[in-house]
This record gives sequence, C-alpha cells and structure tokens, in this order.
Amino acid sequence: MTPAGRRRRETVRLQAAELFEQQIKPSEVARRLRVSVKSAYQWHQVWRDDGVQALASRGPSGSRCRLSPRCLEKLAAYLEQGPAAHGWVEDQVWTASRVATLIGRKFHVTYSVSGATRLMHRIGFTPQVPARRVAERDEQAVTTWKEATWAEVLTSARWGESLRSP
Repeated sequence: MTPAGRRRRETVRLQAAELFEQQIKPSEVARRLRVSVKSAYQWHQVWRDDGVQALASRGPSGSRCRLSPRCLEKLAAYLEQGPAAHGWVEDQVWTASRVATLIGRKFHVTYSVSGATRLMHRIGFTPQVPARRVAERDEQAVTTWKEATWAEVLTSARWGESLRSP
C-alpha cells in the first residue's frame, strides 16, 4: 500500500476514535464513515483497550527490502546498462530470473523470481518475457490450422452453434 493510502486509512480510524469519544456506537460509526461494521467494532475494542494512539498507522506491512536505498540505485543503474553488460548477450531482455541472478551476483542477496519482479516494479522497471518457440514447431502445420480449423471454429461460434460435440 502506498504511503498516501496508509494515511487515508489512518485518518478514518482516528475519525472513528473521535466518534467513540462522543459515545457513538460502532454500528453508527461504521455507517457514518462508510466502513464495515466489523472494522468499527475492532477499532472500538482497540481504542477502548489501548487508546487513540493504538489506531495510528504502524507503517508499511510486510518484510523490509533486503537491499538498501543505495543498492537499489545501483541495481537501477545496472538494469539501465542492459543485460549484455552483465553477460546475457543472446538478447536484450531483462527477465525476472536474470534480475534475481544479477542481484545475487552483485549484492550477495538471494531473491526469488517473484520477489525480483516486485523489486523491479518498485524501482520503475518491468520484467520482460522473451517469446520462445519450441524447436519442433512446424510453421506449415500452424498456418494450415489457423486458416482451416480456426476459421471454421470462428464461423461456427458466430452463428451461435455450440463448440462442443453432440
């Protein structure tokens, strides 16, 4: 969640605390603030037990980034250089797998492929998936299928015929 989103949610919780102080019931607080009744009751219990400060935001959730801000800047610079500068000369595509490998090589930190994808998005990059074709691909068979079989399927579908066999 973005910092702005966390601030908005915190504001709603603090408004709820103000209403609780005025002896307004959680169900009415939920209606006024347009939140679920369950959330209002949970906030009411937290407010009653620990006070207003317990409804304040505790910052971003989840695990912390294992790379420092300086390392993230370096990573962005490495990505700008392109894959060839780091040993991938077959194409100029940054895949999440390559970025995870690069992070391991340069920073000695292990990232999963999905973690590398999230990290790339965070610093303004997107992983690219190279188009791969199987070695056994028969282009003539693909063309024939597209022209004959697929055209027949489309024609049947347009006329409302079922695509299932009887």
